[in-house]
Amino acid sequence: MRSFLAPNPGPFTLDGTHSYVVGGDPVAIVDPGPRIESHISALTDAVAQAGDVVILLTHDHDDHAAAAARLAHRTGGSVHGPGADHALTDGQRIPTSGGDLVAISTPGHARRHFCFHHPATASIFVGDLILGDGDTTWIGEYRGAVAHYLRSLDRLAALGARTLHPAHGPAIHDAAGTIARFRAHRLRRIEQVRRAVANGHAGAPAVTRQVYGPLPPKIRAMAEAGVDAMLDYLSGAE
Repeated sequence: MRSFLAPNPGPFTLDGTHSYVVGGDPVAIVDPGPRIESHISALTDAVAQAGDVVILLTHDHDDHAAAAARLAHRTGGSVHGPGADHALTDGQRIPTSGGDLVAISTPGHARRHFCFHHPATASIFVGDLILGDGDTTWIGEYRGAVAHYLRSLDRLAALGARTLHPAHGPAIHDAAGTIARFRAHRLRRIEQVRRAVANGHAGAPAVTRQVYGPLPPKIRAMAEAGVDAMLDYLSGAE
């Protein structure tokens, strides 16, 4: 496995987007990243000797998927995953010379999100379901996201992997402990939201102010979407 870091650091992408190359021929590229020429060129060079290239998307956000079409054109590869020409199914196996990758449906961060289990190395490419820094990721794209996210974390835990490879941040070598930490953080936030509502705060903006305090406008908008998702969860929405 080789990792290539795109030069797109930021508050939501941390150090940038990590694209992963698994195997030699056949080879898989997990999350080709943003449409940045230097990054696309680096990935193209990395698989230049391969005759069978598969490009895999964990989800279709631009910082993960925008480079896919151009990279496929340059490498002769095919693109598989949410928003791509080729859909993925839960449990689908993608062969590489370094061992199969297994697609695991893990909605939560996005309605359509996949992780890729690599049994040969007891590792999982986790996209944005788990980040390499901190104890949370954004969950607020759609109704039912929180319930899906908690179930997806449970699915990852059941795989018994040792290492997680996130799209943002460094590799994680305590997979079980990290999954448990992210789950516990989400449950604590849900409880904070529940208490805020019980204390008379109504609606996502008011609850967000109570739970998070003052925030910059862009971060506040995302926090409100996350709080709205937790309110849906508390109401029993799926």
